[in-house]
Amino acid sequence: MGTPGAEGEPKRVSRRFPLLTEDTARPEGGGRAAASDAPAPARQWPVIAVISLVAVGLLLTAIDVFRVGTLLIGIALIGGAVLRWTLPSVGMLAVRSRFTDMLTYGFLGVVIVLLALMVQPRPWLVIPFLNDTLHFTIS
Repeated sequence: MGTPGAEGEPKRVSRRFPLLTEDTARPEGGGRAAASDAPAPARQWPVIAVISLVAVGLLLTAIDVFRVGTLLIGIALIGGAVLRWTLPSVGMLAVRSRFTDMLTYGFLGVVIVLLALMVQPRPWLVIPFLNDTLHFTIS
């Protein structure tokens, strides 16, 4: 039937979701990455590592080393996907489910790396059909 109510008689438990959400579940792997007696930066080292690499990449981009800076940003996101996949607890790097986080971080990281490799002038990666597509679209 269900769990006992206030007077001790069993009450019916519905399988439906409640109309008002009272609490949210922590994402899988969203626990602390270190013991609770460790200082705050040590408990959140995965997200601090990813944010630090992104900050260095943004700094390099700001001082006109665009390609290397954006490569570093993409590599940081790919690293975040790898951390999310390998570690059981990643702290605040866990935003959604493990699969969704890995897919999001990995996809954005790969796209940023590919765009950084194709940036003009003198791209490091040339994809021939993209040039033909651009000329077909403009003409």
